[in-house]
Amino acid sequence: MRRLLPLPALLTPLALLLAACSGASSATTSTAGAGGGGTDGKGSLTLNVGDQKGGSEAVLRAADELDDLDYKIRWSTFTSGPPLLEAVNAKAVDIGGVGNTPPVFAAGADSKIKVVSASHGTAKGDTILVPKDSSLRTPSELKGKSIAVAQGSSAHYQLVASLKKAGLGFGDVKVKYLQPADALAAFTGGKVDAWAVWDPYTSQVLRAKQGRVLTDGDGVTNGLAFQVASPTALADKKKSAAIKDYLDRLRRAQNWVYKHPEEWAKVWAKDTGLPYDVALDAVKRTNGTRVTVAIDKDVIASEQQIADAFTELKLIPRKVDFAEFVDTRFNGDLPASSTAPRTYAKES
Repeated sequence: MRRLLPLPALLTPLALLLAACSGASSATTSTAGAGGGGTDGKGSLTLNVGDQKGGSEAVLRAADELDDLDYKIRWSTFTSGPPLLEAVNAKAVDIGGVGNTPPVFAAGADSKIKVVSASHGTAKGDTILVPKDSSLRTPSELKGKSIAVAQGSSAHYQLVASLKKAGLGFGDVKVKYLQPADALAAFTGGKVDAWAVWDPYTSQVLRAKQGRVLTDGDGVTNGLAFQVASPTALADKKKSAAIKDYLDRLRRAQNWVYKHPEEWAKVWAKDTGLPYDVALDAVKRTNGTRVTVAIDKDVIASEQQIADAFTELKLIPRKVDFAEFVDTRFNGDLPASSTAPRTYAKES
């Protein structure tokens, strides 16, 4: 039986995950190898897909959605959203999945990208954690406190939005930009008062009883994740058709995840090194709740709000018109983005 690593050790491989809802700004692409960098399918056309550890490839494979491909998918694995989008901008990748914040920063850099698909999930896994014995009970009490967060991540915006809801400005707290492994060490070592982070890290800390949730992103952030494509690939009729097929397969795979949380948790745990119970918690809290939705005016408005917030903080160098970075050709009859995420029944 595989020995489970202690929490700090587990976070090192999990830095590869930064799942589609993260997007930390400092990361590099991984080399080709098992679980990334391989090729599926057959045919003369190759779709170059950017992925993250435990991401689209793993989901599609688990749901048997990589069968009967009449085109090839060449996988490239990245550690997070920003470098993946850099590859899309460079035309090295045709399409890839990221969270709600990396496209905003890419748009701010005037990258050549188009958001082509959206999914809506709960934001309960996007949390501000405090140590179990912390005296902090409400977000308003964070004034003057130190908070760890990964810069440019979904947690970064969740922190901004949560502070605003509590009547605080970003300058009212002491922000420490740290990647998850370093943030955990600071959090458990008493070097910071709080940690803004996402699942599966949230589930991991809670399972280890090393912290509690001060507040989460539900009702504060939009809970969106995206597939982002290269305009060059979209302009190619054959690649555009392959992208549509790929997105259809992802939608079916996400439906499979919701119906088979335990089976997917086993695959996810094996692929990432997560303990099974942590993976299952994260699936039921956030990962399995996602519904594929249309990129509609509400999506654009919500992402514009994120862009404006970071522009105001001078973390994005220019005003962004997010509508310029979307392509709605694959919306079809998908439900509105306001469609509620799925939920799992509470266990008695």
